[in-house]
Amino acid sequence: MSNIRIKNGFTLIEMLVVLAIIATLLSLVTPRYFDSISRSKETILKHDLMVMREALDKFYSDKNVYPETLQELVQYKYLRAIPDDPLTDSAVTWIFSPPLDIEAKGAIYDIHSGSPDIAADGSYYADW
Repeated sequence: MSNIRIKNGFTLIEMLVVLAIIATLLSLVTPRYFDSISRSKETILKHDLMVMREALDKFYSDKNVYPETLQELVQYKYLRAIPDDPLTDSAVTWIFSPPLDIEAKGAIYDIHSGSPDIAADGSYYADW
C-alpha cells in the first residue's frame, strides 16, 4: 500500500471561482427584479385609481353628492374594501381633492397616491 491520501472536498480557489460566478449572475438579475417590482406597483396603482374614481363617479351619479370619506364607498357597496396604496402600503395615505364645482356637496371628488416618489416616466405619483 502506498501513502497516497485522497482528498475529498473543494479547494479555496474552486470556491472563489464559484462565488464569483454567482455574484456575476446576481449582478445581472437583481436590477431587472427590482425594476419589475416597481413596474408592477405602478400598474396596481393605476388600476386602483381607476376603480376608485369609477366608484366615486357612480356614487355621485346615484346620490348626487360626493362621499365625505372613502369608508362611505365601502358602506354603500361601491367598493368591497379600501385598497392599500401600493407605494406606501397603507390605506390611509390617499390624498383627496374636493369638488371643483362650489355647489357640489361632499369632500372627495378625486383621489391620488400619497407617495412623494417619482414614477418611471418622470412624473410624480401624486399627480396621477
